[in-house]
Amino acid sequence: MNFWILAFSYWFHLLATVIWLGGLALMALVAWPAVRQGTLAGNHWLALQQRFVPWANGSLIVLLLTGFVQMTNDPNYSGFLAVDSLWAGAILVKHLAFVGMVLIGVYVQWSLYPDMDRMRLLGEKRPSLAAAEQSKLSRREMKLLRLNLVCAVVVLFFTAVATAV
Repeated sequence: MNFWILAFSYWFHLLATVIWLGGLALMALVAWPAVRQGTLAGNHWLALQQRFVPWANGSLIVLLLTGFVQMTNDPNYSGFLAVDSLWAGAILVKHLAFVGMVLIGVYVQWSLYPDMDRMRLLGEKRPSLAAAEQSKLSRREMKLLRLNLVCAVVVLFFTAVATAV
């Protein structure tokens, strides 16, 4: 493969990783605790989420495309689902964690956030009815955000393993 295509693939892959994982870390380690402590208003949290979603989705697409280019050009790659080495095993676990992150993201964007929006609207008209449900949804969101961050750490660890081989 052309050197420059591979070089740009690595560069875009690293940029997408920084955006995606940096955003997840920001949300889980900085923004959410600030919301819980009352130093970041709930509407700012929502605005932050809404601004991050397109960046996260774009990063996922870039990671998928550039990862495919890199993997198929690696001398350790023996073919689809050929787990015949430590490198292939590490790549398999990395991809399973990546799929987990994608599934969590899909659930959060297409199920949890719409539920939270409905509860927010209900809270404007019937605050006492919506409060308990909003609290449960917020706890579920935080659990999923933490799980997503754990999956991200697994992806990075197994990337390091595959790189070290």
